[in-house]
Amino acid sequence: MASRRSNEHPPLTPEAWGWLLRDWRERAGWKAAALAREMHCDASLLSRFEAAERAPRLEYVERLDLLLKAEGALLRAWKDVDWQREVVHPDWFKLYASLEAKAEVARGYDARRVWGLLQTPAYARALFRFVRPDASDQEIANSVAARMSRQKRFLAAGGPQIVAILDEASIRSHVGGRAVMREQLERLLVVGERYPNIVIQVAQFELGERTGRSGSMTLLTLPGGEHWGYSESMSRGHLISDPEALAGYSRFYDRLRAEALSAPDSARLIRHVMRGLCNVTITQQSKPVVYSHRKADWQTSSYSEGDGGNCVEVALNLDAVVPVRDSKDRQGPALTFTASAWSAFTQAVTDGEFGATS
Repeated sequence: MASRRSNEHPPLTPEAWGWLLRDWRERAGWKAAALAREMHCDASLLSRFEAAERAPRLEYVERLDLLLKAEGALLRAWKDVDWQREVVHPDWFKLYASLEAKAEVARGYDARRVWGLLQTPAYARALFRFVRPDASDQEIANSVAARMSRQKRFLAAGGPQIVAILDEASIRSHVGGRAVMREQLERLLVVGERYPNIVIQVAQFELGERTGRSGSMTLLTLPGGEHWGYSESMSRGHLISDPEALAGYSRFYDRLRAEALSAPDSARLIRHVMRGLCNVTITQQSKPVVYSHRKADWQTSSYSEGDGGNCVEVALNLDAVVPVRDSKDRQGPALTFTASAWSAFTQAVTDGEFGATS
């Protein structure tokens, strides 16, 4: 497949184009299955495009650009992709990345941010943009793609084990804004539930100095019992191979894990924090997206009185949002939530996080 090369920037990676496609799809309010139907292709094919597991043909890209109203952005980016290019990490990170790629177990803790192996593209993009304010959009996209590429082997059936301890501060900080943070918290809940090889625990504020709030650390176990440690500053990483130092890090990690919340309790705390971000405005190109509620199939709770009073109504048939309104004022305004936020809210009610109701 021919690629158009830019004289000013390195070519995009396939991963960067895949995440660009996903961003356009989500901003346009399309679910993957619905978009695949419009594309007359299988939903798994579209997922492979987004995961950079398959290069899309020109006719697919043109159709996607049209449906997502990208005004040529997807097509231009597609032409600038080097589809044969492998993800490239910074020189100082390459040795660690090669070790992580062989690891059978990865244990991590970060006192400030969500661990890189669990980050969403939008969350990672916000961090890279802060650290490298002068970088081009393409350079940032390549960095995001490189980080996402490291996650693939862990987010797979039978993948290596991840034990992630997140400081409570990392799930309460609004990296990238409320919408980006809500998506990041949802990602933590999804991977914690979907992948048995991933354990996520939260070290709560009450642990105080026992969390060692000084930065981040990763402990890797490689085949044959080889062990490595890694810590990171703003722009550099530090590999640790000294057995005595590694033993000290391991003791600290085991003690912290024992004092952190259990995985189920951690999920409840993450869901609680996420609930505070539920009523997030969905935007497209910095302008609010207006969804018509005329197509909504409104449902009233079976607990409502016979005339529908003293209750709320909800519509669950709209793809991108869930509107909620007062059943006594059906012509009045409706609160609009994202579908994932409403799902988190209803799950919290089912789990009894709001206490008993009468």
